[in-house]
Amino acid sequence: MLPPRISMPILLSAILVLVPVAWAYWATFADIAERWANDPQYSHGFLVPLFSAYLLWSRRGRLAGADICPRWWGVGLIALGGALRLTGYALYQPWLDSGSLLVVLVGLVAAAGGRRLLAWAAPPILFLAFMIPLPYRAQTLLGGGLQAVATTASTYSLQTLGVPAVAEGNVILLTDTRMGVVEACGGLTMLVTFFALSVGVAMVAPRGWMTKSALVLSAAPIAVLSNVVRIVVTGVLFESNQSDLARVVFHDLAGWLMMPLGLILLLAELYVMDRAVIQVGPGPAASRADATTPAAAGVAG
Repeated sequence: MLPPRISMPILLSAILVLVPVAWAYWATFADIAERWANDPQYSHGFLVPLFSAYLLWSRRGRLAGADICPRWWGVGLIALGGALRLTGYALYQPWLDSGSLLVVLVGLVAAAGGRRLLAWAAPPILFLAFMIPLPYRAQTLLGGGLQAVATTASTYSLQTLGVPAVAEGNVILLTDTRMGVVEACGGLTMLVTFFALSVGVAMVAPRGWMTKSALVLSAAPIAVLSNVVRIVVTGVLFESNQSDLARVVFHDLAGWLMMPLGLILLLAELYVMDRAVIQVGPGPAASRADATTPAAAGVAG
């Protein structure tokens, strides 16, 4: 069943437009997919288009009664996307090439249906930004800062648990072991992943804007906390003479468990906020007062 106001001819027209766009960006898609497959920081990228498609379908009811009419200003956005792509080629900035795809998609939607269709499709399109790798400078800046935070927090946690640990730069010194907190363990991997997850949950959760904002802002603390748990568990295993198990946990098992752990923390935050925030609404007294009004009681004048 097609969404309201979208007939089969319109759907076929959209496919005819998207096929040339997919062909034009095929090399870009291949480069991004290779990054997803080889870089653990963006392994979540395979799920982003699927979630965007689901989000687009779940919002189909918003098109009911919408005034869908083509607009020429959408062509300007398409031209802007093309200019961004050419700039990316000229300046050797792959992220501009990838990002231009989002601008082109926004322009296509606007050209096809104007503001109402764009309001329906914009959130799923913007969510696709999470599948695009960050620029190298931004990645380095975030990675260095998160390394320091993860190292400090992990060292303090180990000391609290009675484990002799001292931090030297991004290295944690244990009794007989040196644990290096490399960039991949500092939190950037979980940061990018959980920003995508947090924004996705905020988009589909039937909550107010304050709760949605808190979910998005908590992505960074949850990412770092998940990695701190990983490092602390590894340090405790090393101190318990379980070196082989510690290496398996640190490099293999923990990489699979961090995502469920972060998701549990995110859901726990949502659970706490649902019970900590007081919902404002008519109370029993207000309900009784409304019932005594002429309109509610059905009293004729």
